[in-house]
Amino acid sequence: MERLIQQVLDQYPDKVKLVVKNFPLSSHKFARKAAQAAMAANAQGKFWEFRRRLFENFPSLNDVKILGIAKGLGLDMTRFTKDMNSRSVRDFVARDVVNGRQIGVRGTPSIFVNGKRAKIRTPFDLFTVIDEELKRGS
Repeated sequence: MERLIQQVLDQYPDKVKLVVKNFPLSSHKFARKAAQAAMAANAQGKFWEFRRRLFENFPSLNDVKILGIAKGLGLDMTRFTKDMNSRSVRDFVARDVVNGRQIGVRGTPSIFVNGKRAKIRTPFDLFTVIDEELKRGS
C-alpha cells in the first residue's frame, strides 16, 4: 500500500493531500507504542522518516527497535521518550482511534477520499476514485 500511496502523491502532487490517522490494531503488541513513537518523532520534524522505518521493520517491532529507529534518525532521545509517553500524545492517538471507529474503520489500511471510504480491489481503483473526485470538484 505504501508504494501505491506514493504513486498517487507523485501523480497528483498539487491535487491530493495525504492525511494519516493512527489506528493501532490490538492484535499487534507494539502498534500503539509505534503510533505514539511516530507522533513523538513528529514533534521533532521526523514523522515521515520514522513512519517509513516503522513499516520497514513491522515484523520485528519491539521496544528496542522503536528506540533504535529514533536514535538512527538522530532524535533527541530524552525529548522523544518524554513525548512518546506523554498524556497529550496518548490522548492524540486515542482520539484518532475513536474518530476511526466513528467513521467505520475496522482495520488497516483504510483509505478515504474526500471523507468517503474508497472501495479498492486493485491499485488502479484508487486512481479511478481520485479521478472521479477531481472531476466532481472542477
